[in-house]
Amino acid sequence: MPLGTDTKQYETPNHPYQGERIATEHSLVDRYGLSNKEELWRAQSELRSYRREARELLGQAQDDETVQRRSDEFLGRLKRVGILDESNELGDILSLEIEDILERRLQTVVYRNGLANTTQQARQYITHGHIVIGDQRHRVPSYVVDVDEEDLVAFDENSPLADELHPERAEGQ
Repeated sequence: MPLGTDTKQYETPNHPYQGERIATEHSLVDRYGLSNKEELWRAQSELRSYRREARELLGQAQDDETVQRRSDEFLGRLKRVGILDESNELGDILSLEIEDILERRLQTVVYRNGLANTTQQARQYITHGHIVIGDQRHRVPSYVVDVDEEDLVAFDENSPLADELHPERAEGQ
């Protein structure tokens, strides 16, 4: 097996049977059209790593040039993908919610832009190759869409769904 392929990219909950957490997870999986809880746990692990890095940077001397450069790069990365607004600072990362991460997925962006009637339909369009960003086809629903790419999300011109009269197209597009 190639090096690094057997490591999980997420952490499972410490206590597997907590009714309130399970109910919250089910509602998030339904609302964002995730295929399973593993996708949710990946997003939660990503959020944890953002918070961890923010805490580490906040704990260091802010007048240090290296710390300032790392903070600016980190904030720039999160602002580029739309997780933070331009006015947010390093401390605002600690107040991020899981929804902030899930809203930036290609699947959610396709649904929010009105290209699909449901998040599940958006997932299907993506995996079947009907969605492009600019001229690049994407088949991964969890792809994180940059802010400047958001307006470029559309149907592939060769897709039958590109025809506005297609029966599966959402109403009023």
